[in-house]
Amino acid sequence: MGVNLRELLLRKPVTMEDLAGKVLVVDGNNMLYQFLATIRQRDGALFTDAQGRVTSHLIGLFSRVTKMMQGGLKLAFVFDGEVPKLKHQELQRRREVKMEAERRYQEALESEDAQGMQKFAARTSRLTREMIAEARELLEALGIPVIQAPSEGEAQAAFFVRSGQAWAAVSQDYDSLLFGTPRLIQNLSLEGRRKVPGKLAFTKVEPLIIDLEENLAALGISQEKLIWLGILVGTDFAPQGVRGIGPKKGLALVKKHDTAESLFGEVQLSDDVDWREVLRVFKEMPVDEKVVLSWRRIDRARIETFLVAERAFGVERVQKVLDGLAPARQQKSLGDF
Repeated sequence: MGVNLRELLLRKPVTMEDLAGKVLVVDGNNMLYQFLATIRQRDGALFTDAQGRVTSHLIGLFSRVTKMMQGGLKLAFVFDGEVPKLKHQELQRRREVKMEAERRYQEALESEDAQGMQKFAARTSRLTREMIAEARELLEALGIPVIQAPSEGEAQAAFFVRSGQAWAAVSQDYDSLLFGTPRLIQNLSLEGRRKVPGKLAFTKVEPLIIDLEENLAALGISQEKLIWLGILVGTDFAPQGVRGIGPKKGLALVKKHDTAESLFGEVQLSDDVDWREVLRVFKEMPVDEKVVLSWRRIDRARIETFLVAERAFGVERVQKVLDGLAPARQQKSLGDF
C-alpha cells in the first residue's frame, strides 16, 4: 500500500541524461512487483519457461536494468528483510485482495473478457522467495550490488542516500520520504510507456524526482511532521490511518500542533495500534550502517548460462544486449594473422 501523499507533493520531470553517472538505490521488491503486474500475456498470464517457472520478473530486470546501465546510471538494489510486526495486518489485507482478484480473474477467463483478464491478473501478483533469489542472481551477474536490508528496504535505501553513498532512492511508493531520503525517483523502470490500469492500452511515462527539502518547505512542515501526516493518512503499519482524514486535512492538522502528543490527543487511529509504535517504526527502523556499495565487472558467461541455458531466453537477444554493456573479447591467435 505505502503512504498516499501524491496530491500534496511536488514531482518534477527528470531525464535519463540528468541521472547519468549518479548512484541510485532501487527498492527491489517494489520494482519486481511492477514487472509481475505489467509483463504478462494477453490473457493476463505471466510469462514462463518450459519448466513452468515464471520469467516475467527476469524479462523486466534484464530489459530495463540493462537499458539504465547503458544510459550511464549506476544502480544498487535493496531487498526487504524481516517484516515489522505492525505490517502483518496490511499483508493479510493484501492476501485477501489477491484472493478476490484471482476469483474475478477466473471469471474473466471463462467469459473471455480480455480487459477483465488484464485488470484482475495484475492484482494477483505474488513475489516469492524464489523470484527474489533469481533476481539477485541476475543482478549480481550484472555487477550490481545487492543488499539485504535488516527490515524495510526503503529505510535502507534512504540511509544510503542520507549517508552520501547514493544520490537518490528509486521506488513508486512514498515511504522512503518518511524514512528521510533526500531525493526519490519514480517511474524509472516504467520510462517510455506504462499500461493504463484495467485497460489494454499504454500511456507515455517520464521519470519524476521528488526533493524532500523542497517539499517540506512548500508544505511548511518538518520531517517529523511529515511522518505524523503519513500516520494520519495511513501507512503499511496502520493502514486505515484516521478515518475521514486525507492528505489535505491531515496537513492542516499537523500544522496546528507542536507535539505528536497534542496531535494524537485530538484524533484516534482507526487501527488497533498505538500511534507511538507507528512513529517509532519510522524513526527507529533498523538499517545496516556498515555495508559499503561496490560494483563488479559484468559476468557475461554467468548471465548467458542463467538466462539462455537455464531459462531459454533468446541467445541472440541476450548477446546483443550484453554486447552493448560488455563486448565479448575478440581474442586472436597467431593463426589469425
